[in-house]
Amino acid sequence: MARRCELTGKGVLSGHNVSHANNKTKRKFRPNLAEVSVMSDRLDRSIRLRISKNALRSIDHNGGLDNFIVKLGDDTMSIRARRFKREIVRATTAKAAQA
Repeated sequence: MARRCELTGKGVLSGHNVSHANNKTKRKFRPNLAEVSVMSDRLDRSIRLRISKNALRSIDHNGGLDNFIVKLGDDTMSIRARRFKREIVRATTAKAAQA
């Protein structure tokens, strides 16, 4: 399983540990990922994603998964997240057509 956020695309970065004597050793900066179930209001079900804690805060800040995922560009999302985005957009247009 790749260490990459399914929504924001945030992944592993590399760098150095620098000691007091200025010795540099390789290290990795890993994103803080969590497997979470996020509720979609428009689909009326929960969606299980592996996302970073930063993306989880962004979802809360934007008023839920539906609003956040519609605003997000497709280039950073995983294939599963793009599929959920298409489902959400279809459900939105179907509800608008009924009203």
